[in-house]
Amino acid sequence: MCYICYIRRMEKVINQRELRNASAKVLREVQAGRTIIVTRNGVPIAELRPIQPRRYVPRATIAEAAARAPRIDAERFRADLDAVIDPSVDG
Repeated sequence: MCYICYIRRMEKVINQRELRNASAKVLREVQAGRTIIVTRNGVPIAELRPIQPRRYVPRATIAEAAARAPRIDAERFRADLDAVIDPSVDG
């Protein structure tokens, strides 16, 4: 994606100086859900975006899903992997 296309997609572009001088304001905007591109000499160098909140999944839900999952034959699984990956390659 070209620089111009990328910037047009974003909500806001600021320069490094604005980030430095108004960091609290900028971070409030990001916290509110806005994505901000930071530039230096007109070249984008960073993207500030909100972190997606983690979703809590209870342990019982995970255990229930695992109990319903199909069983895997370990030897057959290993053979399938060896068929597509060279087993002689080390790490």
